[in-house]
Amino acid sequence: MKITQIAGFLGCGKTTLLLRLSDELAEGGKTKVALVVNEIGEIPVDGKVIEESGMRVKDIGGGCICCEVASTFAKTVYSLYKDFSPDHVLVEPTGVAVPKQVKQAAAMSGRDADIVLGPAVVLFDATRPAELLDMDMLGRLVVTQVKDADIITISKADIAEEADMAMAEEKVRELNPRAEIFRVSSFTGLGFEHLKQDILDWKEGA
Repeated sequence: MKITQIAGFLGCGKTTLLLRLSDELAEGGKTKVALVVNEIGEIPVDGKVIEESGMRVKDIGGGCICCEVASTFAKTVYSLYKDFSPDHVLVEPTGVAVPKQVKQAAAMSGRDADIVLGPAVVLFDATRPAELLDMDMLGRLVVTQVKDADIITISKADIAEEADMAMAEEKVRELNPRAEIFRVSSFTGLGFEHLKQDILDWKEGA
């Protein structure tokens, strides 16, 4: 069971990407996918509708899964492993979560479940690069998220200006030269095959 987080600051498009990516990974029910969402009410599709496609949805509230409710997260992952046995678990943490700490929380479930940690995918909103990296506003948190990422997707590529996308790519590459960086659009599907393949091929520490 591979656990992959889809992280990024509020408003970067995590939920929309999560829903499309889960559908891509499920391949019409050939593969079992579960979603763990740390922001109650953010999924704009009824959980039962999603489950009819062969997926399972779990909401975790009461705090961030990388700190306040880490043990609840671990129990949720184990419950999915025991009762549903998915091939992939996609995790959407809160917009203020730190990817490294989310990975540590996910690893806690490995004591009881047979899991593999997938990549930390961090979305960076191409429509507002200057705002996200403003150190007087959001910068410290966003920089930490970017530095923790294994894969950085420059989101909203269908509506962002080319100059803003180029700026976003340049800035995140400076912050994290080891991460793979590419553009995605949840509406046109740009970059989704690339992202799906990266998740399928991912081996921690490789």
